[in-house]
Parts: sequence; C-alpha cells; structure tokens
Amino acid sequence: MTALPVESAAVHDFDFLFGRWTVRHRRLLTRGVGADDWDAFDGTAFTEPRMGGISNIEQHDCPARGWRGVALRTLDLAVGDWSIYWISDRDGRLSPPVVGRFQGDGCRLEGPDADGGRPVVARYEWSRIGSGAPRWEQHFSYDAGATWELNWVMDFSRAAA
Repeated sequence: MTALPVESAAVHDFDFLFGRWTVRHRRLLTRGVGADDWDAFDGTAFTEPRMGGISNIEQHDCPARGWRGVALRTLDLAVGDWSIYWISDRDGRLSPPVVGRFQGDGCRLEGPDADGGRPVVARYEWSRIGSGAPRWEQHFSYDAGATWELNWVMDFSRAAA
C-alpha cells in the first residue's frame, strides 16, 4: 500500500507524544464553583500515528479510578488545524471536537462540551512539548469564554522500556 502524499509540516506536530507514557493526573473533583478539591492519581498512555501523521490515537488507562479513554486527533490539511475527539468507556460517546493549532512550544484547542449537563467551552492546552515531559491541561468556561477554570492536569513521563 502506498502512503498518501502529505505536504504539511503540521503532520509532525504530535510526534513528541508517540510511544508509551506514565501519566500523573490531577483532576478537580468539583468544577464550576471555585472549589479546590484536587484528586491525584496515576495512569498510563500510549499514542501512535495513523495515515502518515494526519491522525493519531492515544489510549489512556486509569485503573486507580476505573476508566479508560481514547483521544482521536485529526489534522485538517487545508487549514492546518487539529481536532481532538474524546471517548470514554464510561459512556461510549464520542465528544464534540476541540479545534486549534500549534504555536511555539505548545498548542491550544477549544470547542463546545458539557459538564454535568451544563454547557461549557472546553480548552485543551499542550505545553512543554519539546522537554521530554509534556503537560496537558483542560480548562472549562461556564460563561462563553469570559473566564476559565483549570480542572485537569496531566504530566507525562516516558514509560520504562
């Protein structure tokens, strides 16, 4: 099978994430009310490219909290934006995508979501991508982007071979 021709350098944006990781999670338990009740736990992740880099799959396993999830990332070659879709084994539903692009040593993506039935704007931010220890953060806005609340942080470190 011949690979599809891909001309955009953006196909390499997520190369930093390919492979196996241990992940330290910090998740805000009560969101949207100014709480400070963080839950910390460990998990694992595995990311691999598809279709010459214009998509990739990342699976997260969090046995300490009893869930697994998959991120599907796709690159729109016409405009250079990435879309990230999430599915969890808790409900099996594919979430609406967050959309954005890389600039410098990070990436910001935003899109509609829901938190406990409340509509929110979700923001995903990747940072430290060149460090070998990338960080992902999730923020929600309950007021259409006027203010943001950080509610999830994942710190990645390479898993032992």
